[in-house]
Amino acid sequence: MALSKKDIVMQFEPKILALCCHYCAYAAADLAGAMRLEYPATVRVLRFPCTGKVEPSYLLKAFELGVDGVIVAGCLEGGCHFQEGNLRARRRVERVQTLMAEAGLEAERLEMFNLSSAEGTRFAEIVTEMTERLRRLGPSPLRSPGVAQSAAPTPLSPSEAAQGEAR
Repeated sequence: MALSKKDIVMQFEPKILALCCHYCAYAAADLAGAMRLEYPATVRVLRFPCTGKVEPSYLLKAFELGVDGVIVAGCLEGGCHFQEGNLRARRRVERVQTLMAEAGLEAERLEMFNLSSAEGTRFAEIVTEMTERLRRLGPSPLRSPGVAQSAAPTPLSPSEAAQGEAR
């Protein structure tokens, strides 16, 4: 029996990528964990030296690879450790949001946030808000069919990996 779109959305757990600056947002994510705050396990955090290093192509590639939403989290405005990296990132995020809307992909799937290293609670709130938003939007139209229900891929054994390399 095939699942309807409504059934898929009901079971849907979005994949979220959080691109965080090392000094503030990543430290806030770390603090959220140290404080044992509960937030959805839908996010994968990738640390950047500065969000100013986040290129538009990285954001677009994340969606191409099946991510449902992307959070770019940098230092507070005016408090960037690399002077204006977070301002550069905000302009890039806004440009990619425009491209996404023009291509028919909801711009709400990408958002920039500014955090201090002491805002672990706010990081947890952001992940929760983004997860709820993406559940309402449903799976990304760029995601392969059936991925919404599937579990994470199982790691290959050393012999399976060797066979894959031989091909």
